[in-house]
Amino acid sequence: MFKSVRSRRTLTGQAEIQMTPLIDMVFILLIFFVVTTSFVSETGIGIERPQASLSESLPRESIRVAVRADGQIVVGGQETGLFSVRPYVERRMRNQPSLAVVIVADRSVPVDRIVRVMDEIRAGGATDVALATEKGE
Repeated sequence: MFKSVRSRRTLTGQAEIQMTPLIDMVFILLIFFVVTTSFVSETGIGIERPQASLSESLPRESIRVAVRADGQIVVGGQETGLFSVRPYVERRMRNQPSLAVVIVADRSVPVDRIVRVMDEIRAGGATDVALATEKGE
């Protein structure tokens, strides 16, 4: 009438712990945290920004164009020339026309170089262009 309940036991008589569900759960948690973590998209290069006493925060989603101290331009994590900025901005603006463009320039970059980069950005269709600064006194 009653069936006997048997538990899984090894030959030595000890209970066995199944590791497969535990490993699956760890991988699911890992994937969850990787997907839900928001990463700050910076230019990936060391730049000393100029200081400004008044500044505004821009939306997180923006196009970042970096100009290093030696004048080299970095767009989308890739070193490019001045004339590669316009096509990149055009491509990004085609998908999201309300994106802001942030120029992250080193404080030692000549103003002429920044103005030329800004001209290429505006020629690419961007209307909201800003210069990244450090909060000063």
